[in-house]
Amino acid sequence: MFRIRRPVAVATAALAAALACAPAAQAVPAGLAGPATAVISTAAADRPVSVPSGARLRISTAYELPGERVYPEGIAADPRTGDLYAGSFTDGTVFKMTPGRRTAQIFLPAGADGRHTANGLKVDRFGRLWVTDSTAGVSVYDTRSRRLLARFVVPGKDARFVNDLAVTPDGGAYLTDSVRAVVYRVTAGQLAGAGDEPVALTPRFDLGDLPDAHASDAYALNGIVADPSGRYLLAADMAGGDLYRLDVASGAIRRVELRGGDMLHADGLELRNGTLWVVHNTDDAISRWRVSGDGSSARLERRVTDEALQLPTTLVRVRGTLYVVRSQFDKGGPMGEGTPETPFTVAAVHGI
Repeated sequence: MFRIRRPVAVATAALAAALACAPAAQAVPAGLAGPATAVISTAAADRPVSVPSGARLRISTAYELPGERVYPEGIAADPRTGDLYAGSFTDGTVFKMTPGRRTAQIFLPAGADGRHTANGLKVDRFGRLWVTDSTAGVSVYDTRSRRLLARFVVPGKDARFVNDLAVTPDGGAYLTDSVRAVVYRVTAGQLAGAGDEPVALTPRFDLGDLPDAHASDAYALNGIVADPSGRYLLAADMAGGDLYRLDVASGAIRRVELRGGDMLHADGLELRNGTLWVVHNTDDAISRWRVSGDGSSARLERRVTDEALQLPTTLVRVRGTLYVVRSQFDKGGPMGEGTPETPFTVAAVHGI
């Protein structure tokens, strides 16, 4: 079914053109990616709470990211410590944010291990930080020592845009490619056996022609999250507005039945106890959905829009607060001319 609207096609084409003009290491934007987010917690404070449909949206600055051209893309939370990590799309710097300290510290400097961009970020339950590089693949670090543990790369030289990722309870990870419409898999065994040399990524899910028709230069697959049980993944098509359910065991792919809304411009996702939060980047919006137990359908509960989100690219939920990346991609970044507000920031959002 052809669902794409002309304004969406224009927006995604404009994004692709803007990214094509960026330096080679920044060929396309992570966030009309990142993200992603599959941090799993059983803390009582992270259990869903009833939010009245008319509750007022409250947005404040939680953390500041030092630097004049950070243009942050991804964010992740360490489920053991509550520390947050954010990555710079323009140079690959990874920042660490500690509760109680407003200004983030540099965890990995620009250009570390040959990375010149950072898109999706996740921290797994073993204390490993996964950082995607849209031009190459994903790097895995020890959060204690900052040591590079492994690198997984897309083989060949064909176009790719490794965007967001989700970590699963078994210690593996899944990564979206916004150009190729595939989802790569890294197994726990591959990670354990990785040495000093990069390991080739292989697709686990190939969506092929499943996404609805859209501009040929549009980026489709973006945010991805894992069901806490590890049974399935949910991946958003930001250009077509669909959400897909990917069965981990069988490899089956199906469209999720969306009721009351769609996933247009969907970037980062966060799934907790049947509640799915979605940032819609160029819309400056966040939506909240109730997902069925088997992941086959999702019902829109609320959607809010506020320019104070400053083109959000992804989000993570910690102790009842949504932490949202304010990318400002449209202010002198990969999506438009202008001057960003500095310092770049991560917002704390309540009321949805």
